[in-house]
Amino acid sequence: MHPYKRSARVSDLIREEVADIIMNKIKHKTLGFITVTGAKVSDDLRHATVYLSVFNVEDNKKTLRKLNSSASFIKGELARRLKMRYVPSIIFKIDEAIEYGRKIDKMLDDIKSEGSTVDEDEELF
Repeated sequence: MHPYKRSARVSDLIREEVADIIMNKIKHKTLGFITVTGAKVSDDLRHATVYLSVFNVEDNKKTLRKLNSSASFIKGELARRLKMRYVPSIIFKIDEAIEYGRKIDKMLDDIKSEGSTVDEDEELF
């Protein structure tokens, strides 16, 4: 028996394959630098959400539009590569966790810089 669910194993496989398809098969010159950060497949293996990180944040909406319009092509490529009865339908979304992590880092840096100015002021008295 495997240590985790089939949908989790399929998610990992789809993440790897979709990243390869985007890198090698899709020929949009304006697509930019994309990282496939994760995939989540439903328990019935019919639907997959693929999470992306786009280097240029201003291009998020344009990149999502282009990839979602290419979803049927990507699904066809997955069907050729995977040995599955049903290939899940694919929806692309921007991974918000990376931006959330940046905000937390900025807040921690702000707190650290405020703490260092307070320590300097206390030494004067």
